[in-house]
Amino acid sequence: MISVGLLLMRLVIGLAFIGHGAQKLFGWFGGYGPKGTGGWMESIGIKPGVTMAILAGIMELVGGFMFAAGLLTPVAAVLIAATMLGAIVKVHAPNGFWSTSNGIEFPLTVLVFAVGVALTGPGSISLDALFFN
Repeated sequence: MISVGLLLMRLVIGLAFIGHGAQKLFGWFGGYGPKGTGGWMESIGIKPGVTMAILAGIMELVGGFMFAAGLLTPVAAVLIAATMLGAIVKVHAPNGFWSTSNGIEFPLTVLVFAVGVALTGPGSISLDALFFN
């Protein structure tokens, strides 16, 4: 049952990150694509904006896919954790802790969750288990 729980957790986080990456890269799911996201990134001091939007989108899309699939899970977790650390530092930290104030609560939770799964392992229902066990 632990592997089923890990699978469910990996799928929810992984699919959400696939969606966030697709928002940045392709403008899907209500996103703004590289140009729109890049403009916002430049407005908060992340330059060059379009390049950074593409990089963040790739990290989210690839990290989300790998995390959901349980493929090279520690690498996937690093990609997810890095994007969340960037979000914490550049967007959420000035607003305190709570999500109700756009604080660090949610991105920190996702960061710790990803690292926790990487340290625990993806479980037996994963590509890591298939390829590396």
